[in-house]
Amino acid sequence: MFTGLALRAVLKSSAGALCSAATTKTCSSALLSGLRVGCAGSFAVQPLVRHYARSAKKKKTGPESQLTDLTPTMLKMDYAAVPLAQTTDGLVKRLLSLELACHSEKLQLKKEQMIAKVQRDENDRNSVEVKVAILTTRIRNYQEHLLKHHKDKANKRRMLMAIDRRKKLLKHLRLVRYDAFEKVCEQLGITYTFPPEYHRRATRRWQTKKAFCIKVFKEVQKQKAEQRAASS
Repeated sequence: MFTGLALRAVLKSSAGALCSAATTKTCSSALLSGLRVGCAGSFAVQPLVRHYARSAKKKKTGPESQLTDLTPTMLKMDYAAVPLAQTTDGLVKRLLSLELACHSEKLQLKKEQMIAKVQRDENDRNSVEVKVAILTTRIRNYQEHLLKHHKDKANKRRMLMAIDRRKKLLKHLRLVRYDAFEKVCEQLGITYTFPPEYHRRATRRWQTKKAFCIKVFKEVQKQKAEQRAASS
């Protein structure tokens, strides 16, 4: 009799342990799935909030492209001087226009427009003004490219080389023909910045050497003046 009572108590305790384990497993699965399920009627599990969608990034608004003034109805440079291209039907004219042109064709047309602003005559293709116009178009194209691809080191190097070349040409043009220099800067929208003045650190050794050179120069000039007075 006592053996049967002990066996019944052991079975009841093991059944209670199994029930509590099952309740705990149900609560944990409810927490993972985010369902509103009550564990033993004591509390309700709040659903988990998951943010999968990311907010859209705002596009950076940079300066306007130099190709914005080219209307899509303009013909390509190879067909602009062809009279037949002006009288064709709409589909052919659309194929020959800038609407379906690539970036290099638009850039070539823009370069010709910049050259026409500063060239000396119709056949001028090698003057300093024309070279400055070509370099300006190339530099602005590099700047627009680097706004989208800021890690492109090769094109950044080419842009800096073109800027340095244009700076040298403008410096030469400013010394030789100042009126042409002003016209180029005005027509192409270039802001010319003057190079900084040369400054040398005035050390004590440099000041002593400069004073000695000035003294030697004065002595030499004095001797030459005495020789000229003696010979006359």
